[in-house]
Amino acid sequence: MDTIKPLFTATATATGGRNGHTETSDGIVAANLSVPKEMGGPGKPGSATPEHLFAAGYAACFGGALDFIGKKHKKDASKARITCAVSIGPRDAGGFGIAVKLSVQDRSFPQAELAALAREAHEQICPYSHATRNNVPVEFEILGA
Repeated sequence: MDTIKPLFTATATATGGRNGHTETSDGIVAANLSVPKEMGGPGKPGSATPEHLFAAGYAACFGGALDFIGKKHKKDASKARITCAVSIGPRDAGGFGIAVKLSVQDRSFPQAELAALAREAHEQICPYSHATRNNVPVEFEILGA
């Protein structure tokens, strides 16, 4: 396992699990949680799931990684639109697992060039991509010019 030299640490506390509340120690992120109806829960309006939070974090992180790689290649990928879909379901081995689909859209790049930048961001930079590699299926949709 790789070790890191922490530059920043975010801390969050959840109470009540999937039907509770989660909040970061600095109060910047706070969400009421509810199990969605599709999973047999109440699906309370205005509530989030851990999958919502993971999807938002991965999308933002991947966008930053893509921008970083773009700058490395003297390209501007700062306006790329990253959409992350996180699905949850039962695993063949028991318990539950997640699967991710990342959509990377930037019509200012030729398709092949955007795909190459996204691949490099995924393979070399994005910490969410490193954390999911060989553990969570991650599918890409690339939408360039």
